[in-house]
Amino acid sequence: MTPGCLLHCLGAGTIDGMSFVPPGSGWPEDPAEPDTPVAHTPEDVRELAKSSRTLPELTARQSVCRACPRLVEWREEVAKVKRRAFIDETYWGRPIAGWGEEKPRVLIVGLAPAAHGGNRTGRVFTGDRSGDWLYASLHRTGFAALPTSTHAGDGQRLIGARMVAAVRCAPPANKPSIDERATCFPWLVRELELIADPVRVIVALGGYAWQAIWPALKEAGYTLPRSRPPFGHGAEVEIAYGVAPIHLLGCYHPSQQNTFTGRVTAEMLDTIFTRATELAG
Repeated sequence: MTPGCLLHCLGAGTIDGMSFVPPGSGWPEDPAEPDTPVAHTPEDVRELAKSSRTLPELTARQSVCRACPRLVEWREEVAKVKRRAFIDETYWGRPIAGWGEEKPRVLIVGLAPAAHGGNRTGRVFTGDRSGDWLYASLHRTGFAALPTSTHAGDGQRLIGARMVAAVRCAPPANKPSIDERATCFPWLVRELELIADPVRVIVALGGYAWQAIWPALKEAGYTLPRSRPPFGHGAEVEIAYGVAPIHLLGCYHPSQQNTFTGRVTAEMLDTIFTRATELAG
């Protein structure tokens, strides 16, 4: 049973007119419970991120955040109106937490969830065309158990890897504001801190993810080169956490615009993740 069908049976997403899945209502892979603390302001985000002692605690708090009014309104409006192709499904309608192994060797960083992808399915890069390309490549290169990722609870799992979005809510026109990026920033920083020890490779999907990860890495205590190299497909930079070397790789985003025009091919994605395998040991 898919999450959409399951939550339809439970009535979640329609209780008291809600257009999102209430935490703890039975959605597969939901990291939160009804009593998970909710951030309502940027100050709340900073405090709740900083005080998260474990990755499960952090992801639970990420998944119920309401600190950006415009993003909350948009993600819930999308979840209420829906796309015609998914009209009978219940949308997640909440922030998308980091997903994958708790002790990954490889971290994959994207921009933000898609309105009818992650915002619908509750899992990053799941249920949209970008995810179709990404998970297929991850499966071919040994990082994903299945070649597709359609919904939470579908049996997909990452192997030695974890995924995060720099901004956790689906933004209008895929463009979060500067203030919204800043508000979400502490979630990313704390996640980088909590997974720092095992991570050996970070793959930035797209120029925005490349830009977003640098200040987050610095804030999390990673050692960076003095100048920030330009983004490019196959760009490779050595950074460090303590004495451990870490490699940052640039990868063009597998967006529809890039894949339809041939700017990104399956071979190009496989090359990046094959390189990540080599560097991660």
